[in-house]
Amino acid sequence: MSAATATPFDVVRRIGRFVSGVTGADRYERYVEHLRRVHPERPVPARADFWRAHYAEQERNPGTRCC
Repeated sequence: MSAATATPFDVVRRIGRFVSGVTGADRYERYVEHLRRVHPERPVPARADFWRAHYAEQERNPGTRCC
């Protein structure tokens, strides 16, 4: 489907996916896909548990963030 034939709903959905990817909002979904593909024996954490662990890791290793 080209941009010329996309419905307004399709355009909004594509923009939403782009923004989610840029902001990292889709990080949990990508992690779940990775677990199911590479580590199917591991349990999938709840969304809240994933984000709690993610933010705790950021606090331990701030990397290149400014604050």
